[in-house]
Amino acid sequence: MKKWLVVIGLLLAYRLIVAQTLPLVKSVPDFEFAHFEHNQILYPGDSAAMERFFQKMDSVIFLGEGNVSIMHIGGSHVQAGVFTQQFRDNLLSISPDLIGGQYFVFPFSAGGTNNPTHFIVRSTGAWTYCRNAVRRETDKRMGLAGAAITTTDSLATVSIMTREKNPTQYPPRFDFNKVTLIGYSETENVVPVVGYDGTILQGQYDEWQSTYTFSLPDFTDSICILFDSVPGEFTLTGVLLENNMPGISVHGVGVNGASVPSYLRCDDFERDLELIRPDLIIFGIGINDASENSFEKQAFKKNYDKLIQIIKSVNPDCALLFMTNNDSYKRAKGKKKKRYEVNTNGLIVEETFMEMGKKYNAAVWDQFDIMGGLKSMQDWENAGLAKKDKVHFTKEGYQLLGDLLYNALITKYIEHIQLNAKQNDI
Repeated sequence: MKKWLVVIGLLLAYRLIVAQTLPLVKSVPDFEFAHFEHNQILYPGDSAAMERFFQKMDSVIFLGEGNVSIMHIGGSHVQAGVFTQQFRDNLLSISPDLIGGQYFVFPFSAGGTNNPTHFIVRSTGAWTYCRNAVRRETDKRMGLAGAAITTTDSLATVSIMTREKNPTQYPPRFDFNKVTLIGYSETENVVPVVGYDGTILQGQYDEWQSTYTFSLPDFTDSICILFDSVPGEFTLTGVLLENNMPGISVHGVGVNGASVPSYLRCDDFERDLELIRPDLIIFGIGINDASENSFEKQAFKKNYDKLIQIIKSVNPDCALLFMTNNDSYKRAKGKKKKRYEVNTNGLIVEETFMEMGKKYNAAVWDQFDIMGGLKSMQDWENAGLAKKDKVHFTKEGYQLLGDLLYNALITKYIEHIQLNAKQNDI
């Protein structure tokens, strides 16, 4: 018994030493208009769920065991990919050998819209696109990705490469040896196949999950999705790339213009969420809800309640992190010229997330306050960090936000390690 106590004590001491060397992003610039001194994770309720998440982080980082799954969900801020990828890259810098075993992606550019920056998509043939932010009678069933691409072209293809556009950027690639395609053929006669290293692989079909799973003979960073020559229609709603290795997986789920109701209308959202079963969800949905003139706090909360119920049905222990809206402006009503007025709904969302943080014992990252509060978006634009629409950020702005979110999370993680050491008299 004493031997085990010594081992546990040594392990805790080792964790404490490592905690003191965990890297923070030290190059974060300082701006007079921002409140970077407020950059922290807040607990309006209790911290039990986040502590469970940090314990899983302990297992991955210190023992090299298991996989931590993080999902960042939102609208165009997430679809662009820069914010999520910067946050992911920073996390993986903690332990470069622990690139997580999952990568959920959607080939947006095959549908004619912007693709996230962290993987490359090339497509051939004719594809039609629909997204959860726009409701039409012709829309297809959608799932976790919040989007779908459909083809009736038997020669259509989609190629996905996880290598970064800049191969010197860390990490340069995500290697995988298992591919899961999520989709369906309404005519039931079109079956997707995967082209890999000059060969065509057949998948294993799961009718309930509506997936086709392909086991590759070796690791790769790119595949091509194609079809047999039988006429018909196929709809693709997501792609999961896996390598069954321990590490930290960060999934970006974002659709231009998406609000909370957008994801609630995705029939297969809950089913698809089972595939990645997140341990932490970072909620970045709210900027599009709050841009509406009809925005109403109670309706916003009720919609979030429904979304959280779905998530908790998949993983009751999932930790929740609410990210308040960035400050934003909106077009002045009735103005012919492009004139903007401040969107005060950001204050309401900030208040709402604090209330929901207490209700669900969730964490809150107050982006609205950190960036400088009301009217600060104009300052970010003047500094070259935000675009002229006063809603979106430049590449540099998104990278800065990714650094700030990482610093806030890892600082709280270090506190978790230090507290455990103190409780065990290390």
